[in-house]
Amino acid sequence: MLRSLCQSSRPFLAHQRGVPSIFTGGGNRVFTNGSGIGSDSSMIAANDRLIPLLLDSFVSSTRALSTMIQRCGSSSVAMQPKNSTMIKDMALRSLSSSDTAAGDDRGGMDDEYGEMTADGNTYVHPVPFVLENGDEIQDVQLRYMTYGTLNEKKDNVLVVCHALTGNASLHSWWGDLLGPGLAFDTEKYFIVCSNILGSCYGSTGPASFKNGTKRGEKYGISFPDVSVQDTVRLQLHMLRDDLKVNSIKCVIGGSFGGMQAVEYAAQAGKIDSPFAVDDTQGRAAPFVRSVIPIACGAAHTAWQIAMSEVQRQAIYMDPKWNNGAPSMEDPPRNGLSVARQIGMISYRTPGGYQSKFGRNVREPEPAYGSKAKWEVKSYLEYQGYKFLSRFDPITYLKLTEQMDTHDVGRNRGGTAQALSSVKIPALVLGIDSDILYPIKEQEELAELFPNGELGIIHSDAGHDGFLLEQDQVAAYITEFLGSHD
Repeated sequence: MLRSLCQSSRPFLAHQRGVPSIFTGGGNRVFTNGSGIGSDSSMIAANDRLIPLLLDSFVSSTRALSTMIQRCGSSSVAMQPKNSTMIKDMALRSLSSSDTAAGDDRGGMDDEYGEMTADGNTYVHPVPFVLENGDEIQDVQLRYMTYGTLNEKKDNVLVVCHALTGNASLHSWWGDLLGPGLAFDTEKYFIVCSNILGSCYGSTGPASFKNGTKRGEKYGISFPDVSVQDTVRLQLHMLRDDLKVNSIKCVIGGSFGGMQAVEYAAQAGKIDSPFAVDDTQGRAAPFVRSVIPIACGAAHTAWQIAMSEVQRQAIYMDPKWNNGAPSMEDPPRNGLSVARQIGMISYRTPGGYQSKFGRNVREPEPAYGSKAKWEVKSYLEYQGYKFLSRFDPITYLKLTEQMDTHDVGRNRGGTAQALSSVKIPALVLGIDSDILYPIKEQEELAELFPNGELGIIHSDAGHDGFLLEQDQVAAYITEFLGSHD
């Protein structure tokens, strides 16, 4: 399994393999049959380096070896030493348990993402991209995917924005919403999903070579400080200048994706925007006609910045942080694993953890102490190590810093003034059990939009409810899209 994650997959034309046209954009776009980490060379290399790390960490464990012997038989392990892929995969999963593992997604909490790849098309900005802070990025690029067909008016567009560790492959994390007759109806809409600037799934980021080259020095920790405003402005250029979109029906996103949706409203949801267009009567009209921000507020609060910071501190504490000069070739992965575990706690709820794990242990003795085998501990360790196969520490650090820049009122006179002139319809969705982005923040955001309304998702899943409660999310989106042009 782990070896398959490190093998580059081959692109294919959807019609050559009988794949439904909904995955090919305008009938002819290329979609890669994903590898689990994508076809980006830096990600493949990172995972090749990760395999020995996982092997050292897990196969050396007596418990891991015991589990493998029980499953495979001692003779099969001894007689087939070359089958390291199987051994490494089983060692990783042995951090959970054999059948109903607390750390295995099948026996633990539902996983919010499916297969993660760097697949898609690439937009390269034709001139140096000037960031909000004045820095420039040469040959900056965005990886994106499209679904459905752009109509003759080029105005049937839905933009879907992903969260912190997501990618452009919408079908891998909101797949139940995508397809004919579904919320993201591929027979009705042209759906665009772009990887965030600064991410590691195809867009320019810390793992990219500087100045758009394919060799030489990578950005690493020197990657510029990017804001949510920067990310959205670059996507707007891609949509208008490269995809030749005339108007966007709706921008939709949850968590970090919701922050982008709010920023889309501020930058392109009013008639005095640089991205404003002319309607059929020749009058100025917003480029973005509606938004659905989910599980976010108008600005990142001290609570959310603190949660980001403690995860960054976990990375800083790793010796391989190297006093602020980490290597992209040997980065602080242990710190990233702990950071991910902290994040996984904040995305859920106390009740969710209690109902799933309680005080359960995998072995009766010892009943407590440092050697106690708590199921919740096993789950978190598994999630932390699993994350290493698809993300790198420097990208994670930079993206959490970008998320902390979210403040729609910055340089716009405050949040109220920033959104007061945004007259487009806005449906703000919140999750009633979200402790990271409490429902109060969505209530306030809905009030800030002159044409805003609030919808509540009922869930025990906490913040991750925006990904896991897809039926409720789909119902809200479908009704809203049907009610507004």
